[in-house]
Amino acid sequence: MKTSIIFILIYLLLIGFIGIILLCVDKNKANNNKWRIPEKVLHIFEFLGGVFLMLPTMYVIRHKNRKASFYIITYIALVLWLVLGYFLFLG
Repeated sequence: MKTSIIFILIYLLLIGFIGIILLCVDKNKANNNKWRIPEKVLHIFEFLGGVFLMLPTMYVIRHKNRKASFYIITYIALVLWLVLGYFLFLG
């Protein structure tokens, strides 16, 4: 059981760091009026588990945190992961 938790945490860290990179690249492109990373791609990484690192990053770099349609989906991903974690580890 311990080994599987470690693998899950490593996975969440990796997918979260990729999500952070995508958010930062998108923020940079937005500031320079260049082609942007589609929101769909950012949401995919949130639902894959990156939400735990991407959500705080959104507020730190001030990117996508005022767009209600974006952060509602982000919080849905967070709730789904918290429920999944509860049932996997505590339920």
